[in-house]
Amino acid sequence: MFRMFNIPNLFTAANMLCGFVSIILTLFGRIDLAPLFILAAVVFDFLDGFIARKMNLQGELGKQLDSLADMVTFGIAPGIIMLVMIVIGIDFSALLSKESGTNFQNTELSYYAFIQIWDWIQALIYGVPNDFDASIKYLPFIALIIPFFAMFRLAKFNLDKRQSDRFRGVPTPLNTIFFLFFPLYFSFNLNQWEHQENWILMLFDCYTLSAITVLFSVLMVTDIPLISLKFKTWTWNENKFRYILVGSSLIIILLFWIWAILIIVFLYLLLSLIENHQLKKHEV
Repeated sequence: MFRMFNIPNLFTAANMLCGFVSIILTLFGRIDLAPLFILAAVVFDFLDGFIARKMNLQGELGKQLDSLADMVTFGIAPGIIMLVMIVIGIDFSALLSKESGTNFQNTELSYYAFIQIWDWIQALIYGVPNDFDASIKYLPFIALIIPFFAMFRLAKFNLDKRQSDRFRGVPTPLNTIFFLFFPLYFSFNLNQWEHQENWILMLFDCYTLSAITVLFSVLMVTDIPLISLKFKTWTWNENKFRYILVGSSLIIILLFWIWAILIIVFLYLLLSLIENHQLKKHEV
């Protein structure tokens, strides 16, 4: 029995628990803290596989536990996060209207997300008349497409032997990190939301967020070959795109902070397409 509680499996469990805590924090409106537990889960997700390989403890149990943990952390948790972000994106009037008496004071801004969630629940479940009391109140449920496709993505990864050295479709951890941009940016700029550019407001509009959610969820189950950061050797020729991605990402993080999330994700996709094109040319 105690064999199942080895070090790699405990790291996998830590991954799952971080995802669970992130879900709770998100539902209580702490979208500033929830992403931090997801990022911690990403570290645990890397360490469980790394330690399992180093200790020669790889097995079917660990593989199944990893998928179950990833379903919570990189399936359900980002789904809940984007559901809440779409709820918030439905109505920004309290943040944008400084002249009205409905805007929040600085001391109350930390409760803004929770208040929006609660108003949405009141309209959805109890029929309380408010800004959410219309057909748009059902729009946030489109975020459930994230755990829906994540489930198929994780099952496909376990069975697809082609994904030993390259991914097929966007991996669930990267997809989740992409979605973390939205709560992080919103939290850091909540106090100055009325000063945001119009294109930022459009990006965080509920319909834009819904479209982005659908697009990146579908990318998880596509057959696009993408770079994997599993180094089998350390040579430049075999890993040049991996080295470029890692090196560029470090520089981008230092220069752009939160915006680095979006830049790195799109850089990853671009480098993967270039690498795939070169491999096809080489095969020809």
